[in-house]
Amino acid sequence: MNIIGIIPARYGSTRFPGKPLVDIDGKTMIQRVYEQVLQSKRLSRVTIATDDDRIFNHAKDFGADTIMTSPKHISGTDRCAEFISKEGVEQWDVVVNIQGDEPYIQPEQIDLLISCFDQQDTQIATLVKKITTTDELFNHNNVKVVMNKRGEAIYFSRSPIPYNRNFPEEEWLKHSSYFKHIGIYGYRSSTLKDISTLTKTNLEITESLEQLRWIENGYVIKAEVTSLESISIDTPEDLAKIRLKSGV
Repeated sequence: MNIIGIIPARYGSTRFPGKPLVDIDGKTMIQRVYEQVLQSKRLSRVTIATDDDRIFNHAKDFGADTIMTSPKHISGTDRCAEFISKEGVEQWDVVVNIQGDEPYIQPEQIDLLISCFDQQDTQIATLVKKITTTDELFNHNNVKVVMNKRGEAIYFSRSPIPYNRNFPEEEWLKHSSYFKHIGIYGYRSSTLKDISTLTKTNLEITESLEQLRWIENGYVIKAEVTSLESISIDTPEDLAKIRLKSGV
């Protein structure tokens, strides 16, 4: 399969403007993400898709494959779809959308995600990880996922789901399995083209989760379970915690 990894990166983050260019132990966050993704064994190409000259020029400086995309996009999926529309859907079998704010993404996670497309009927794939602490479960920044017996995601929510009405909250993890979403997606190129044209749905607007739009429109999302943790830097406070842990 011809598979491309795209790292969407925008400068104007509401919670953390300019975060792709912040320094983490001598390298910018976007450079660290790019170098991690390059280690994937199954990607044919890796590129950074940005809407900002500062990110574009910096990426070129450290030798990254990079393209400019529209500043109007509100999601990484839309940025990936623009890239595919320019290159031609037929150029790539699968597109992997890697978050530009996860400097410690593991190449094994990317390859695990790609393995979902060894099944010809996979349209969209993502990763989930089992929740092991009550703090994780009730943190609304962690998106929770419910799956069916075929390993397909049937709902995503910022609330802890399923709701365990039979036990107090501190005992939920003893009686039910819960999973959080790891924010990496893979799409068949034709599927990516189609979902980028869909109108926002009520569930998406309510939860502020674009994947609910795809589910509401009948697309199937394969959810593969990973044991590897994912560290996302969404705010300056997140960056401070990372630096504290690493001693930077």
